[in-house]
Amino acid sequence: MKKIIFIGAALLLSVTVFAQENSSHLTSRELKKIKRTELLRNPQNNQYDHEFDVGGRLNTNGWSAYLDYEKLTGDVTHTIFQFEFGEIKDPKENKQARQQGVDIFGYPYSGHSFVYGKQNVFYQAKLGIGQRRIVGGKGNKNGVEVSAIYLGGISIGLVKPYYLELYDTTSQGASYQKYTTENANTFLNPNNILAGPGFGKGWSEVKFVPGLYARAGMRFDWAEFDQFVSAVEVGVDGEIYTQKINIMVNNPGKRFYYGAYVSLLFGKRW
Repeated sequence: MKKIIFIGAALLLSVTVFAQENSSHLTSRELKKIKRTELLRNPQNNQYDHEFDVGGRLNTNGWSAYLDYEKLTGDVTHTIFQFEFGEIKDPKENKQARQQGVDIFGYPYSGHSFVYGKQNVFYQAKLGIGQRRIVGGKGNKNGVEVSAIYLGGISIGLVKPYYLELYDTTSQGASYQKYTTENANTFLNPNNILAGPGFGKGWSEVKFVPGLYARAGMRFDWAEFDQFVSAVEVGVDGEIYTQKINIMVNNPGKRFYYGAYVSLLFGKRW
């Protein structure tokens, strides 16, 4: 009888040791899967101190792309540090192309598209700080987290002259020219325009104009797991500069710009 009890105890001990060794050899992939499952089952028990996002924004007057870093500073409050690069366009811009010839297969081709009457391209590089305050939690994995966002900071305007490839009736040739009061008649004559500029034209002549900006909006995050961010943000923004920016030749320059926006962003929390 004692022998049977001894053998049974030995078998039980062996099974226990084997189970412990097997659980200790879980792969990192399996551990991550277990962690994701726990996060899904208990979304309200997770709190993250940091967040990094990448986003794109469409404004009523342009576009931008941005990077966000957030740090938890309260139960429902995050401090935001944001870098953004974008472009403001004039509402009267109308992009078009001019046919330049026909290829060997008989298809017409054109040069770079252009905007008639455009004087400068207006980019902005922005660095801001603000807050995101959670006003509505997800409740469950299929819910939506709602946050209010407000931030502001400095904006450096980059004013790049806009070039056109123009036909010069005097030299009977073509050349790239920017708008000046001296060549106004040639620059604004549609019959002289052959093509627009490439992206790299004019960067050596960029002028910097400092300014300030502010933004307020609402963010809606529907990511299934709390550690990931998939969100849409909508809101309004405005910016002001130390001098007027002339985008179009026949439109007066402005110092203050404002509009509405919608953005899509993705990121991760840790």
